[in-house]
Amino acid sequence: MPPSSFRRLVLCGLSVLLLSGCATQALETAPDRADTPWQPNVSEKGELLPGKATGAHGLTLPRDFTLPANQTLSPRPADASIQASHSYSLAELIDIAQSSNPTTRIAWNTARDAALAVGITRTAYLPHLSATVVGGYTHQRNNGSNPSLSNAGQIGSGINTIINQAEGLTDGVRNRNSGSGEVQTLSMEWLLFDFGKREAIINAAKQGQLASNILFTAAHQKVIYSVTLTFYRHAAAVARVGLVQQAVANAARVQAAAEMRLKQGQGTIVDVTQARQMTAQAELRLVQAQNSAENTYLDLMTAMGISPDTRLQTVDVSNRPLTLADARLTDAMVRQAVSQRPDVLAAYASAKASQSQVSAAKAEFLPKVFVSGNVAYSTGRLALSSVPGIGADSSPTLNLSTNNFSSLILGGITVPVFDGGMRAAVMRQAKNQADSAQAILRKTIDESVKQIIIAENGVHASLSAYSAATKLQTASQTAFDAAFAAYRNGVGSITQATIAQNGLLDAQLGKSDAYYASLIAASSLAFATGSMQTEDRVP
Repeated sequence: MPPSSFRRLVLCGLSVLLLSGCATQALETAPDRADTPWQPNVSEKGELLPGKATGAHGLTLPRDFTLPANQTLSPRPADASIQASHSYSLAELIDIAQSSNPTTRIAWNTARDAALAVGITRTAYLPHLSATVVGGYTHQRNNGSNPSLSNAGQIGSGINTIINQAEGLTDGVRNRNSGSGEVQTLSMEWLLFDFGKREAIINAAKQGQLASNILFTAAHQKVIYSVTLTFYRHAAAVARVGLVQQAVANAARVQAAAEMRLKQGQGTIVDVTQARQMTAQAELRLVQAQNSAENTYLDLMTAMGISPDTRLQTVDVSNRPLTLADARLTDAMVRQAVSQRPDVLAAYASAKASQSQVSAAKAEFLPKVFVSGNVAYSTGRLALSSVPGIGADSSPTLNLSTNNFSSLILGGITVPVFDGGMRAAVMRQAKNQADSAQAILRKTIDESVKQIIIAENGVHASLSAYSAATKLQTASQTAFDAAFAAYRNGVGSITQATIAQNGLLDAQLGKSDAYYASLIAASSLAFATGSMQTEDRVP
C-alpha cells in the first residue's frame, strides 16, 4: 500500500472515532449525580435552555432543588372585557366561558383535524405525481495497475450505478476521466382498483370525524356544566357568608343582653362569658365562610377560562321558587336521553369505524390493479441506469444515457401470496378492536342509564331536603325569638338562648345548602340526559 493511501486510511479511521464520541458527550447535559441538584443552562431572563450550563450570563444557579424563575412566563392579567360594576347572570358567564375556556378550542381543533383526515384518505383515489432532479459529478483515475478496465465506477450503495466505459489500458499507463450531468424525471403512480379497501378506510375516517364533532359538542356541554356547578357553589358560599353574618349579629344581640343584665345585677359573669364565646365562634365561622366564598370564586374563574385576577359580580339567585312536584322520568324519556348523550353517540360512531377497519383488513387479501409511468431526460456525461429516490419512494428503473429522453408506462395487477401471516394478524387485530368497540358501546349505555337515574334521585332527594329544611328553619326561628325574648326579659336562661341561636344558624344553613343542592342536582340531571342548555333556568 502506498504511504499516501495509508495516511488517508488512518485519517478516515480517526474521523470515525471522533464522530462516535459525540453521542456519549450528551451526558454532560444530564444531572451529575442522583442526589445533587441539576445545574440548568439559563438565559439572561431565566429561560431554561438545552445544553450544558456555562454560567456565561452570571446568573446564580440554584443550590437546592428549585428551578430558576423564567421571567418570560407570567400569569395573565385581568380580563379587560369584564365589567366590574355589572352583575353577570349564569347565561352570560357561560357565553364568556364558551369562547375563553381552552377546552372548547382544543375540541374545535381536534374536530378540524378529523375533517382533514377524511380529506387525506380521499387522496388515495387520485394519482400521485412526483418530480425528481438529479445532478452529479463523477471522477475516475487509473494508475495503470490493471491491464484493462471496463464498466467501472460506482456512487453509493443505494443510489445509482454509474458506468464509465473505458477502453483497455496497457500496463503502466495512467488515465483520468471525469464527467457531470443532470437528470429530470416525472413519475406517476395510480391505484385503480383495490376491492373496497380505500372506501373502507374513508368510511372509518368519516366515522372518526363524526365522533370528533360529537365530542366537540360534548366539550361545550362539559364547559356549560362546569360553569353552572361553580356558579351555584359560589352562590351557595356567598349565601352562607350572609347567613353567618346574620348569626354574628344575633350572637352580638345575645351578648349585649347578657352584659346589660349583668350591669343591672340580674345576670352572672358566666352568662356573659358564654355569650362572648358564642360570638367568637360565630366570627370564626364567618372567616371560614368568607375564605370558602373566595375559593369558589376562583373555581368559577377557572371554569370560565379567564384570569383569576378578574373581578366581577354575579346576580343573586337565592329565594327563587322551586317546583317540588315528585315527577319521575319514564322509560321512554330515559331512552330518549340515552340516545342523545354525546358519549353514547361517540361510542356508536367509534364502533362503526371499527367495522370499517375490518373491511379494510379483509381487502388486503385481494388483488390490486395499478398503473404507473415515468418520463425522464438526461444531459451531460453521466450514464445512469436508474433514477435515485428516498427510501421506498425511488423511481422505476430507466435506461438512460447521455442526452437521452426516456419514458415508461406500466400497468399490472398485484396478488398477495405469502407474508408470514401478517395480514391474518392484522385482520384478527381489527376484529378484536371491533369487538372491544361494541363492548365499550354497551358499557357506555349502561353507565349513562345509571348516571341518569342517580341524577334523577339526586333531584328528588335535594327537593325533599329543601322542603324539610324550610320547615326546620321556620321552627328554629320561632324557637330563637322566644328564647331570646325570654332571656332578655329575665325569664329564660342564656343556655336556652345560645342553643336556640345555634339551632337557627344550622337550620338556615341547611335550607340554603338544600336550595343550591337542588339547583346543582337539576343541572346534573340536565347534563346526564345530554340536554345541557345555556339558559339560566331553575328546576
